Amino acid sequence: MVDIDPTTVRTHIEHAADRLGRVWPLYSDVAANPLSGFEDRPFRQAVEDAEALFDGRGYPTVDQFRQAWESGEIDATILNDLLEEHGIDEEPGALLRRMAHEADERSSSDTHDERLNRLCSKWLAAFLDQGQAGWPMPDREQGFYQSWRAVAPYDSRIPESETNVATYYRDRLTDAPETAMEAIFAVITGYDEDEWEAIFEHHLAALPGWVGLIKQRAEANNNPWQDKYPVTLVDYLGVRLILAKHMGADVLPETDGTERPKQADFRLQEIWLTAWERSYQDDLLEDINKGLATSSTQLDADRPDAQLVFCIDTRSEIIRRQLEATGDYETHGYAGFFGVPIEYRGHQSKVQTDSCPVMVDPKHHVTEHPPADDPATTSYERWDRLKTDGNKFLKSLKNDLAAAFGFVEASGTFFGAALASRTLFPSKVHDARGRVGPDDPATFSSLTLSETADEDAPDSPAIGISPEQKAFYAEAAFDLMGWDDFAPVVVFTGHESQTVNNPYKSSIDCGACSGSPGTPNARVLATICNDPEVRERLAERGIEVPDDTVFLAGRHNTTTDAVTVFTEGQDLTDAQQAVVDNLREDLETAQAGAAEERLETLGVDADDPVRETETRTDDWAQPRPEIGLSGNAGFVIAPRELTEDVDLEGRSFLHSYDWEGDPEGEALENIMAGPLVVCQMINAQYYFSTVDNEVYGSGSKTTHNAVGNVGVMQGNGGDLQMGLPLQSLYADDRQALHTPIRLSTVIHAPVDTVTDILDRNPDLAALLDNNWLSLLVIDPTQDDATFRYQTDLEWEPLDATLTTKITVASTD
Repeated sequence: MVDIDPTTVRTHIEHAADRLGRVWPLYSDVAANPLSGFEDRPFRQAVEDAEALFDGRGYPTVDQFRQAWESGEIDATILNDLLEEHGIDEEPGALLRRMAHEADERSSSDTHDERLNRLCSKWLAAFLDQGQAGWPMPDREQGFYQSWRAVAPYDSRIPESETNVATYYRDRLTDAPETAMEAIFAVITGYDEDEWEAIFEHHLAALPGWVGLIKQRAEANNNPWQDKYPVTLVDYLGVRLILAKHMGADVLPETDGTERPKQADFRLQEIWLTAWERSYQDDLLEDINKGLATSSTQLDADRPDAQLVFCIDTRSEIIRRQLEATGDYETHGYAGFFGVPIEYRGHQSKVQTDSCPVMVDPKHHVTEHPPADDPATTSYERWDRLKTDGNKFLKSLKNDLAAAFGFVEASGTFFGAALASRTLFPSKVHDARGRVGPDDPATFSSLTLSETADEDAPDSPAIGISPEQKAFYAEAAFDLMGWDDFAPVVVFTGHESQTVNNPYKSSIDCGACSGSPGTPNARVLATICNDPEVRERLAERGIEVPDDTVFLAGRHNTTTDAVTVFTEGQDLTDAQQAVVDNLREDLETAQAGAAEERLETLGVDADDPVRETETRTDDWAQPRPEIGLSGNAGFVIAPRELTEDVDLEGRSFLHSYDWEGDPEGEALENIMAGPLVVCQMINAQYYFSTVDNEVYGSGSKTTHNAVGNVGVMQGNGGDLQMGLPLQSLYADDRQALHTPIRLSTVIHAPVDTVTDILDRNPDLAALLDNNWLSLLVIDPTQDDATFRYQTDLEWEPLDATLTTKITVASTD
């Protein structure tokens, strides 16, 4: 065998894997750009390169452009100006026809071997299973390659060898190399080193969903499944390349010496997409300018009755607007983990979850502790025990060969009635669930925040939060939101969804909390801010919290728009209790308005909107329990006064920010480097899942098969699906809920401050330079003039009409 350096091979594998993004398990779904590996190049170039690698479409279809044009979503003046600048004098209708013709001629680049894909997928599903399989794959502790090597000789699906290599028998693959690296060596020795990276990229890109999950597991910290059952890209390539050679599949993508037909250069698509985005931006800026005019004429307002802090999530915009219309309330936007990166374990929970952005490691382990000998605690633990024991009993009956048939016959009537009830009478099921069962632990439990070192796990997050850290998190929250005045009642409101039979539930929980509910973080920050020692430390730093201010936690159910305010354990004054009582009534009014608004978006007509949204939470056959973040298009970083009097239709992320309280731009830099990047990831996932759902999304829920408690496959095999299902993006076969445009960000701050921040954050500047998102700045130091970011830290002032030119970067 030719002497090959393993380090060199690993380096080529790492480079080949750079173009593939990470994929998270569905139980902790994290929005990700499926083309994140191409963000180092201009968007148009990235789309072209990704099409060659994945055979995926990167721009909206001609029908989507035509529909936007005919509906007025694409402004005629903006489009015509862009076309004229690029020397294109054809009419829009003719251009649409030309793009449609080019799309019809586009050739497919899919050359991956389907038999090989299905075999690899089968074994990856078996190995990466996280508790779903009743009969796990053996020897998983030894790693993927070794586990597969032990069972491969018994796999009847592996065909007879189509090679004459001495290390293979004709009947089965029975003598694979001892290690994954040796397996790779055995295959690539017949190729030049300058071909290795192409080989690795070809085979990694064949199953980008499974490979993305492997990348996520291998790169994650404190992943118990990876720690116990390790898998690496080297393991995967060892298995795949040995199978490819054994089966006679392509190792290196074959070329016949001729070039593929020239693909569209996407210049027209880029212009149309930019016109669509600019049209949205004009509407958004017009709304904000109305807010600027109104805020400049308002006198200082009295102290509000209550302040509520919601996640910047687009769904929060609707409930915030509805609540503000009911009374004297201020609402604010803050990233939904509330700036406290925790690892959380709920009461009686067997697992702990990261509740912070994916790019941040949790710093503190927080545990929920209910009071001992409390009736609510006793009730909850009894129900939890019954549920756990019942699930174990049912699973044992279903998996026991002797009892399975009798169990099915005896229980068929009961389960049939249960399924029929959920299908035919979901509202009755919802009512029944509300009458029985225990209270939510959040209503009667406290959280462990005291600092304790975990001697058994020195590298894991610390248990609790020190007094200094508590003060830091409180100060950071107030600084980022620009707060210096406090109402008698302040509510930090986390959010979570409520659905049944929905593998994608975590995708509509809090994106800033790694797909977990944000309620624990809200409870942590409220507890911190009520701490007398924290308030003393804040006062020393110039932040005076009035003695009559109490901080509470809340929960926004994004499926029903119900907002729960937790007061148990709080010693409220009569005045504070009166505020909370009124607030709860007004939140019910706001819920009714928000529910009606959401159902209208879904095309659902209901006499009782709240009842309808509640029913959807218990309808096991409901493919579209809520719209999630469909429609997201904008991100506004500004005081609430600029947007509170306009209807943003639930399409904008809203982060509170006051430039006057941030002279050095430190708070703004944290927002741009954190929440803005997360929102770009969310927007990119929705965008690509909409423009090519087959490649970058996950198809229809109706043909999904959940696999291994980690994801879904279409049908009974193939790749792990990467993105969102059709039901999260479309109201029906033709009507999209999501508008496929890139994120438009508007910041209210001095343009020089923003420039300095971009100069210090080159990765963020590269996203802008490469057209992955756009940025507009309204400069309060220049009479609120608006500037559009171009490239290389250059800005273009906008004229009064808000319609301006753009330079579409050439990739010719």
